[in-house]
Amino acid sequence: MPQIAHLECSRCHHLLDASVPQTVCTVCAGSLYVRYDLSAATGTAVRDAVGHAPEDSPWSGMWRYRAVLPSVEPVTLGEGWTPMLPSKRYANVFLKEEGANPTGTFKARGLAMAVTMAKHYGIQKLAVPSAGNAGGALAAYAARAGIEAHIFMPRDVPLANQVECRAYGAHLTLVDGLISDCGRIVAERKQAEGWFDISTLKEPFRVEGKKTMGYELVEQLGWQYPDAVFYPTGGGVGLIGMGKAFEELEQLGWVSGRRPKMIAIQADGCAPVARAFEQGEPASQMWQNAHTFASGLRVPKPYGDVEILRIVRESGGTVLALTDDQIFASLLDWSRHEGLLLSPEGAAATAAYDHLLAIGFLKPSDRVVLFNTGSGNKYTDVIAEKLKQNGIA
Repeated sequence: MPQIAHLECSRCHHLLDASVPQTVCTVCAGSLYVRYDLSAATGTAVRDAVGHAPEDSPWSGMWRYRAVLPSVEPVTLGEGWTPMLPSKRYANVFLKEEGANPTGTFKARGLAMAVTMAKHYGIQKLAVPSAGNAGGALAAYAARAGIEAHIFMPRDVPLANQVECRAYGAHLTLVDGLISDCGRIVAERKQAEGWFDISTLKEPFRVEGKKTMGYELVEQLGWQYPDAVFYPTGGGVGLIGMGKAFEELEQLGWVSGRRPKMIAIQADGCAPVARAFEQGEPASQMWQNAHTFASGLRVPKPYGDVEILRIVRESGGTVLALTDDQIFASLLDWSRHEGLLLSPEGAAATAAYDHLLAIGFLKPSDRVVLFNTGSGNKYTDVIAEKLKQNGIA
C-alpha cells in the first residue's frame, strides 16, 4: 500500500499536509485529492497481481486495490467488488450492481474509506448531512469503528435510511428541508460540538473509496474501458472518483485507449448540473424547490459541480435530466424483464440509456456500463407509493 505524498486542491492545486486531518483547501475551499507515490505500482505485473495476494482471501472487496489506496488498517464490512451483470436484452450493456454493498448502496465505499481514515487520525466524532444512504453507511461503519456518528437527513427520506441509522446507534436528526439545509446545520454546529465534518467532497477520502468503482469496472471488462459509463448524479462523488481512477490507471500503465463518455443523470425536478451543462456554464446555480422521488438526486447545488462538468465535457459525454415518470417506467421495465429491482437513482441510468440510444447519441454496438447505485429494497415505501399512484398496487 502506498504512502500518501500530499493532498492537492482540485481547483488551485495548492498542496496540503496529509499527516493531519484536512477538510477543504485552505486557499480557495476547493475539494482535495489524495496524491500518492505510485511508482511501486506501475506496470501490468502489479495490475495482474490484483486480487491474488494472501490478504485477498477470503474476500477483499475494494481493498484488492490496496496498491492505490492509503497504507492503513481498513475498517471494512466487505464493501466493493460488486457484480457486473450483463443485460439479457441488450448485448453490450452491463449493469454495475452497487446494491450488493453493505447497507445496500455505493455509499459504503466512500464511508468505509472516510471512517477508516478517521480512525487512523484518532477522530472520535463524525457528522454528515445526507439525502439518506450516506447516513446509513456512516452509521454502520462508525459502529464498526467505535466512533460517534451524527447524521442529519431530510424528514422525507426513505424509511429504511432512518431505521438503519437508529439501529446502528447513530445520533439521527430529521430536518424539515433538503440536504442543503442539513449541511448548513452541520456547518453551524460542528465546531461547538467537536464534530469532524465528512460531508460530500469536504474531506478527501470519500473520493478514494468511490474511485474503486472505476478500477473495478475496468478490471471486470478485462482491463479495458467501456464506450460509456452512466452515473446517477446528486453530489457526484462517484463520477469524480471514477475520473480520478482513470487518471491513475493511465499513469500506472494499467489501461490504455479512449476513456469512456461519462453520462451524468439527474431528475428534472432537481437538475442544476444538467442546466449548467446545457447553458455552457462552468458551475451550477442553486436549484429552487428541488423535488424528485429519487432522493439521492435531490441535491440542489453539488459542491463538486465544477469537477463534474469538467469530467463530463472532457470525456465527450453529456448530462441528462429525466422526469420521474421516465425513471419509474424504467424501474418497472428492468424489474419485470431483467429481474432487477433498481433504486430510483439506478433507474435514472437505465432510462437515460434508452433515451440516448433512441436519439442516436449511442449505438447498440457501444459497450456501456450502467450504475445501479443502490438496492431497490431500500426504497420499498417510495416504490409502493409510486405503484399506488399508477394504479398498480
